Amino acid sequence: MNLSSKIYVAGHRGLVGSALMRRLTTIPSPSQGEGWGGGESSNGPYTNIITRTHTELDLTDQQAVRAFFEKEQPEYVFLAAAKVGGIHANNTYPAEFIQQNLAIQTNVIHEAWRNNVQRLLFLGSSCIYPKDCPQPIREEYLLTGPLEPTNRAYALAKIAGIEMCWSYNRQYGTRYIAAMPTNLYGPGDNYDLNNSHVLPALIRKMHLAKLAMQGDLAGIMRDEASHGSIPNDIKEMIGLHPNVPITQSSALDPRSPVILWGTGTPRREFLYSDDMADACLFLMNLPNERFTSVLSPQSSVLSTDSPPLVNVGCGEDLSIRELAELVKDVVGFNGNLILDSTKPDGTLRKLMDVSRLGQLGWHSHTALKNGIEKAYSDFQSNRRGT
Repeated sequence: MNLSSKIYVAGHRGLVGSALMRRLTTIPSPSQGEGWGGGESSNGPYTNIITRTHTELDLTDQQAVRAFFEKEQPEYVFLAAAKVGGIHANNTYPAEFIQQNLAIQTNVIHEAWRNNVQRLLFLGSSCIYPKDCPQPIREEYLLTGPLEPTNRAYALAKIAGIEMCWSYNRQYGTRYIAAMPTNLYGPGDNYDLNNSHVLPALIRKMHLAKLAMQGDLAGIMRDEASHGSIPNDIKEMIGLHPNVPITQSSALDPRSPVILWGTGTPRREFLYSDDMADACLFLMNLPNERFTSVLSPQSSVLSTDSPPLVNVGCGEDLSIRELAELVKDVVGFNGNLILDSTKPDGTLRKLMDVSRLGQLGWHSHTALKNGIEKAYSDFQSNRRGT
């Protein structure tokens, strides 16, 4: 990509999309590590970036997407728009997760082909891989076993997106790749406890419990105004009455524990969102020969055997209990952690094999504790999650 290339970022207000916007509009510092940048053309800032809010462009509307592409004619597309959520949201709203994600990616990928987009990067998720996948998870493990039931609808939608990129590459010679990140976190994350992922949920729970220990009812009210309503089980956890507005509650429990879903033994890998954004730019800026190696890992021609798929992660994981202890330290919560084994654990381990990306020359550079510190600082700025 040249600095003046016309680049469309779909989903620019989301976790990955906002990180992409920061990366595209910033010149990376040499101190940010060897992972940053994929060549001369990858240095920012880029000057011709296209964005649309959901109000301005509903990506599930086929005609609206067609009109947008025909008018704007982007050269490169980052498809980061998606309906996302944690275990609870995925398990509660499977119809919305499969319908909306299928519609978004179908419309964008098809219109990218119709309007001769040079390269497209489709963002997926590690949940595309089988529930009981060998560890670490390699790209070739796709479709080798049953999926995790709690997020099967979302995973199937993302698998369909990978297949769509692959199919258009094979039939039309397009250059579309699919990047599968591990669990992401960072600035602009979603802290709504009704549908957030595990790390932002832990940050907010620990923060609320810390405020309860301090007797800071005003701080809890500010938190609710900034990051969404506090569910009844969390109200009870910190000593407030369920189904009663916080303004009418006076009691806070200074002994408030933080309750963790499940046994705490499942292991997860986490990647800072700005690292993910840099990996995306790195991939989109690969020279043609190396880019083709992503499209067809086992062949110099477009492959019928291997999808254009690459894992993105840090290559290290930790248990949910270990993660909770790390968040506890960063937030400054001094209370107890309690495990609720009646709640689901989900997949027992999800560690990505990132050797394919490493062989191309990219590695993550943000240590987990440092990333959590940055995320907590952003959380405290009272910016409501997207």
